[in-house]
Amino acid sequence: MEPKSARRGQQIVRSGIPATSEPHDFAADDRGSTPLPLQLLHTRTSPAQATMPIPNPANTTHDTPELDCIDFSGKTVYGDFRDDIVRDGFAVVKNALSPERAQHYVQEIHQWLEDFGLGYKRDDPSTIKEECLPIIHQKGLLQAYGIPHESFTWGVRSEPGVIGVFEKLFNTEDLLVSFDAVNVSLPNRRDLPPVKPWAHQDQDPLRPGFRCIQGFVNLNPCGDNDGGLMVLKGGHLVSKEYHEAFKNEEQEFRWTNEMYLFKDTGLKWLEEKGLEWVKVNCGPGDLVLWDSRAPHYNVAPTGDMARFVVYTAYAPVSTATKEDLIQKKWLFENTKGHSHWPQGFQPFVEQFIAPKRNGELDPHNNWTPRQKPVLSERAFKLTGIPYLEAMS
Repeated sequence: MEPKSARRGQQIVRSGIPATSEPHDFAADDRGSTPLPLQLLHTRTSPAQATMPIPNPANTTHDTPELDCIDFSGKTVYGDFRDDIVRDGFAVVKNALSPERAQHYVQEIHQWLEDFGLGYKRDDPSTIKEECLPIIHQKGLLQAYGIPHESFTWGVRSEPGVIGVFEKLFNTEDLLVSFDAVNVSLPNRRDLPPVKPWAHQDQDPLRPGFRCIQGFVNLNPCGDNDGGLMVLKGGHLVSKEYHEAFKNEEQEFRWTNEMYLFKDTGLKWLEEKGLEWVKVNCGPGDLVLWDSRAPHYNVAPTGDMARFVVYTAYAPVSTATKEDLIQKKWLFENTKGHSHWPQGFQPFVEQFIAPKRNGELDPHNNWTPRQKPVLSERAFKLTGIPYLEAMS
């Protein structure tokens, strides 16, 4: 089944994409000197939303179409990971890349950490502390230091087995990928505050329906004690009902409207529905997917295994607007990141995510990848740039 086309903006063409015989050399690309027009760097609000009061207004991304590539009625049996998404709201796709490839990326991440020259050594647990590392959020998120466009990050995004899952899901090869973060949750971080449950969903409550699949590629073994994703099993199916019940609830500040934090009253409501939290275990090279309507959060490792994952979300090009593609081009060429939505995204707000060391901006962060990727033709299409050029 072909995904629905975008409901607004210019239709994206699917043919006439310029082909290249050589990989796109990101490292040699110096076209990223002209920023987007100011209006494209600010938030975008649809006419329908302009009349909707949002407490403590966040940056507002534009609406995205509902997707019809999965039948959530339960009448269709797929015989694969899609059945799990329909029933549970999440799925583990085994061996999207081989354990050997996963280990290759694990070593590249260790090398990246060591190359800061701060003292971290992959075989010395005593160096797992802030003074020896880049600044890593207590939840393991790395969004700065150019990591959204680091060579190993794009390597994972470019893996055929990962892309193939999303091609099957959306029934198209014309895809965009998000320029999202990497999670590096090292074990035994006694210098960080404990990670408390922070149940949330990454979809605007005012926009119900199936609109986005989130994902990450897991690189190390991830068992009960190795940190990872917690998902409320079946929570995606009651999302619309939940938000109708809590539509008058006040919300604290959110950096984007595509973020909703559950309060205790809401969690109690979900518990009374008989829904339970599940820790998602997975192996090296597994791809974990979840519906953006599903309540979820992550937990830190309590054992000795590091959690390394690369967030990977893809969407059909047909669901993007021309403005999305213009902005993605600028973000790509200037090595900037954005939220997990491949389209209708919120660029990372650097004033919020800029890492600080001893109260000052970390001098080790220059927002530039240390090793810029050289992209294959297939990977370069995921940026959206060839589709934009074909529209000219």
